[in-house]
Amino acid sequence: MPAGAYDTSVRLRPHLFVEHDRVVAERHPAAEEDVHFSRDLVAAVLEDLTRPGDRVLDPFAGFGTTLHVAEAMGRSAVGVELLPERCAAAAEAAPGSVVVQGGARHLSQLVEGPFDLVLTSPPYMARDDGPEDPLSGYTGSSSYERYLAELRDILAQCLELLTPDGHLVVNVANIDSGARFTPLAWDVGRVLNEVGRLIQDVFVCWDRPWHDLAGDYLLVARRVAPAADFRGLPME
Repeated sequence: MPAGAYDTSVRLRPHLFVEHDRVVAERHPAAEEDVHFSRDLVAAVLEDLTRPGDRVLDPFAGFGTTLHVAEAMGRSAVGVELLPERCAAAAEAAPGSVVVQGGARHLSQLVEGPFDLVLTSPPYMARDDGPEDPLSGYTGSSSYERYLAELRDILAQCLELLTPDGHLVVNVANIDSGARFTPLAWDVGRVLNEVGRLIQDVFVCWDRPWHDLAGDYLLVARRVAPAADFRGLPME
């Protein structure tokens, strides 16, 4: 394989089907009703992109969905979560995993790579939301533009923590509140492609609508490969 190239044979399946009632049944009792990060989704990503023993990171660990499934599938999982009550829930859901309390803005200071996979679903923000800051546990103030800029920096840190062949997978949806449509998934895809290489989008198919979500996606990215000169050798 030429220097600077990726192994494109390792890819996620082109779409995923998720059942609304299964997610509701497995959701933590303290979770808000719009929490929809699915164990089935996590299992599919792990099956397609990792092997037993691989290291997996979730920088927005929440109630520990990624950690719980990764641990059950024989992966080594690490989660970062801002809110202490959710840290406790994640640790209970995945007692064999590492849970670090802290904000994802400081990710590179909180965990040590490399990881084979970073899989997460960040807290959402719509254009007409606010001023609460999703990245601070919906406290403080922010704006949609600031939220995207800070999320861009977090995603850049995620990419830097990957192995050369690792993947970053972000579950994110567009939002249709009825009054305004927010292309959140597309905006996150844009900032993700600014700091890495977006290689795939996978549509998440729900059996029935979920609150104000429009299109729901898995965005798959890799670290930017080293540039290569005409001889196929990495440039200095």
